[in-house]
Amino acid sequence: MCLFQRCQSIKRPVVKIKLDLVLRQAAFMLALLMVSSVQAMTQQDYDTALGQWTQVLTAFVNEEGQTDFAALAGDKEALSAYVDFVATVSPQSHPLLFSTPADVLAYHINTYNALAMYGVIDEGLLTDFDSFFKRLSFFKLRDIRIGGESTSLYDYENDVIRSLNEPRIHFALNCMVKDCPRLPMVPFDAAELEAQLSELTWQFFNKEKHLRIDGDNEVVYVSEILDFYTKDFVVSGDQQDLLMYINRYRKVAIPADYKVEFIDYDWTINQQP
Repeated sequence: MCLFQRCQSIKRPVVKIKLDLVLRQAAFMLALLMVSSVQAMTQQDYDTALGQWTQVLTAFVNEEGQTDFAALAGDKEALSAYVDFVATVSPQSHPLLFSTPADVLAYHINTYNALAMYGVIDEGLLTDFDSFFKRLSFFKLRDIRIGGESTSLYDYENDVIRSLNEPRIHFALNCMVKDCPRLPMVPFDAAELEAQLSELTWQFFNKEKHLRIDGDNEVVYVSEILDFYTKDFVVSGDQQDLLMYINRYRKVAIPADYKVEFIDYDWTINQQP
C-alpha cells in the first residue's frame, strides 16, 4: 500500500506538467490564430472596401455635394459593406496597411464621412440636427465601431482626427448637413490628399455660402465652422486673427481690419432636391 501511494506521488507531478504543457500549447495556438486573423486583412481587401465607398459616392452624391439619402436607404449594400470593413480595420488595428501619415488621414476622413452618412439612414432618414439634443444624440450618444473599438462621431473627430493637427480636415469632414463643406464624389486618397484638401479649402473660402463680405460696413461673415474650431486655425484663439488663415485661400484678400462675424449654421440634412 505504501509503495502504491509512493508511486502515485511520483506520477502526479508528471501528469500536472503534461497538462500545463497542453494548456500552454493551446494558448500559443490561439494567439497565433488571433495574429493571423489580423494579418489576413490585405491591401486588396482595403482596396475592395474603398471601391465600395467609391460606388456610394458616385451613385448617390451629386456635384454640389448633396446626397440622395432616400435612394441610398433602399440600396445601401455597398455603404454597409464599407461600414463593416472600418468597424474591424483601422490604422491602429492594422498599421501595416497605413504606412504614411497621408494614408492615416485619408482613412479617417473617409471613415468619418461614411459613418455620418450611414447614421442618417440608419436612424430612419433624419431631416435635421436643429436642436442641441438631436446633435447630442447623433454625434455623442450614438455608438460607432472603428477598428474593433466603440466610440462616437464626436469623440472620433475630437480625440483622433483633430489630434493629427491638420486644420483643413474641417473642409473635408462632412456631417451631412447643408452648411458642411462640399462632399466630393470620390474618396479621399493618400496620393492626392494634399491637392484634395487644398482644393476644398479654396472652394470653401471663395463660396458665398460660407463667406460673405460687407464692404460698406467692413465686416466679413464666415461659416460658424471657424467659430467652432478657432484654435485649430490660429494659435491665439482670437477670431480676428482668422483673417490671416482665410486669406491664404482667397482669390482676393480680405483687409485685416475687417471685423469677423459668423454665419449661423444650417443643420438641415443635405438631401438632394
